[in-house]
Amino acid sequence: MTAMATLLAQAREISTDAERVTAARLRKVTLPGHAGVMGLITLDNGEDHTKPNTFGPRTLVGLNDAIDTALADDEIVALGVTGKPFILAAGADLVSIASGGAPAVRIVAELGHAVFRKLGEGGKPSFAFVNGLALGGGLEIALHCDYRTVLDSAAAIGLPEVMLGLIPGWGGCYLVPNLVGADKAVTLILDNPLSQGRTLKGRQAFDLGLFDTCFSGADFLEQSLAWAARVLTGEIVVARPEIDRGGVWDAALARARQIADGKTGGASPAAYRAIELIAAARRATRDEGFAAEDDALEAMAQTPELLHSLYAFDLVQKRAKRPAGAPDRSLARPVTKVGIVGAGLMASQLALLFVRRLEVPIVLSDLDQQRVDKGVGYVHAEIEKLQASGRLSADRANRYRALVTGVVDKAEAFADADFVVEAVFEEMAIKKAVFDDVEKVVSPACVLATNTSSLSITEMAADLGHPERVVGFHFFNPVAVMPLLEIVRGEQTDDATLATAFATGKALKKTTILVNDSPSFIVNRLLGRFMGEVGRIVDEGTPVPVADSAFAGVVPMPPFVLLSLVGPPIALHNNETLAAAFPDRFYVSPALQRLVAAGNSSHYLPDGSIDPEVAALAEQPADPVALTPDEVRDRVLSALADEARRMLDEGVVAAPEDLDLAMITGAGFSFWNGGLTMLLDTSGIAEKVTGRRFH
Repeated sequence: MTAMATLLAQAREISTDAERVTAARLRKVTLPGHAGVMGLITLDNGEDHTKPNTFGPRTLVGLNDAIDTALADDEIVALGVTGKPFILAAGADLVSIASGGAPAVRIVAELGHAVFRKLGEGGKPSFAFVNGLALGGGLEIALHCDYRTVLDSAAAIGLPEVMLGLIPGWGGCYLVPNLVGADKAVTLILDNPLSQGRTLKGRQAFDLGLFDTCFSGADFLEQSLAWAARVLTGEIVVARPEIDRGGVWDAALARARQIADGKTGGASPAAYRAIELIAAARRATRDEGFAAEDDALEAMAQTPELLHSLYAFDLVQKRAKRPAGAPDRSLARPVTKVGIVGAGLMASQLALLFVRRLEVPIVLSDLDQQRVDKGVGYVHAEIEKLQASGRLSADRANRYRALVTGVVDKAEAFADADFVVEAVFEEMAIKKAVFDDVEKVVSPACVLATNTSSLSITEMAADLGHPERVVGFHFFNPVAVMPLLEIVRGEQTDDATLATAFATGKALKKTTILVNDSPSFIVNRLLGRFMGEVGRIVDEGTPVPVADSAFAGVVPMPPFVLLSLVGPPIALHNNETLAAAFPDRFYVSPALQRLVAAGNSSHYLPDGSIDPEVAALAEQPADPVALTPDEVRDRVLSALADEARRMLDEGVVAAPEDLDLAMITGAGFSFWNGGLTMLLDTSGIAEKVTGRRFH
């Protein structure tokens, strides 16, 4: 039995019914210009674009059969690979593979290499036509092909494995640096995944050098086939850049180590293994590079970080799509027009999101026409930017601009609205007055949603004639980027209102979590305890840089960097709200109060040093206590363990999984830690503080 036959037999043995099989459908396509016949393989799992193609054992066996058939057919002069609409593939079917442990991971790693290599080494020219999402193995299968085209508007292209506690193991760590150079490989393999899973659009991936040409429009495949024909006839010659394997490669590796240290604090074995593979790719043969990837994948499969990542991945892929406690979808009312109270930056961001996702009329209202015009103007300008970048067609941009309008008079603005969301100043009296005005002019069925980040939904609705239609609808900034949407149920919020809020959140493509009304909800409550405890530690005598260095690998940025991003006044307001509700454990830092009063926005200067003006605001304690980074981390995580347990006991959310999903999607907590509660369990802090584990 050949090595390939052995791998195929082993793949069949480890395959399970949990795999959603992606078919590899082979058809013959006659190319223009007398270029011959292409064997075009279309990857398609039979589902719509919300369930992307993936590669599990059975899928790889089927793909191997399709490639072998094409290679054996003398009429076929070249091979092509593309995907179902909007999707090439989203990588390995992690759920179906993980149940087999490290041995199964090893089999699938070797089989993926063996199958994909046939595209580039099978003896016939090969082309990848990337018509949409291509992540992990979805990008790697394209990299194995001789030539590649990409749709300029392809939604997500990248190698996210390091974020999941893995490494790009089907050729990515070897092929990418040898195609585009080590520095760009570091960006794709390390920096992007560790920047909250950042991915590339099609045009960006082309600019990076991953693709040979870029097309737009509904006839992408036809354009790609015509281009392939010209390559085969010699009319087009694809030139590849010479790769610098000297000092530039060394500099890239140094940058990679800085990224890994800064963003993981040594907590992600996968990040450092990826760096080793990029380093080895400079001199290794293809066989050596791929064998090293197989070894690395098998090793990563035995780390706790992978188990945590699979837990987090399951939350994001499954729990996020079926929010715990959400009412029956059939109760949701249609939303055919949206009203937004306020026309500031947050309101304008909401208007842009709503019009792009719902494609219904959006009306902004504010105190005067100048404010309204400014808000509408912002949205129109952002639409123009999207059109200029090629992300919106001219027709769609014109339609969106026509849908977004503004008017001062609320009766004119909201009389026929089905959903009105307020985004005004974070003060209870103002928000209550807004809803009192709006309720007088809207229909009885109109949902009243508030984007408050901390205030009580129950209190906000208490004086209304219909408090049952008020719901918390809390976005995170920037609205277009952050996936989390906290949907908050007040004491009188009814199921129809909740169902409409969840349906709207889904249409907005947000991760929705049900929260029972409580101060600052999930993320801001936990971050408030986090930031408050860090502030207390610094006020007691620990230098800011020491406190900031304690959380690499836990949060996406140091706490005082986060403070400058959020804005000291907003952070102070959140902490004051929480301290008023829970004075026994939430701390309001006098240093933060002085920072806000002085109008300073950051502890750091642009060069990364502490701002002396801010340092002068600090008051040295009589008996300063300077903690080490490990002590800071332990104390703050202990406070979070206490708060998380209290939130579960209070019924703020249904389960620890909701806390983790919120902190991953709303605060950027790491996949390889499993969010928050899994980290607290594995570190032993949960049991030390609360006497029990969360899981």
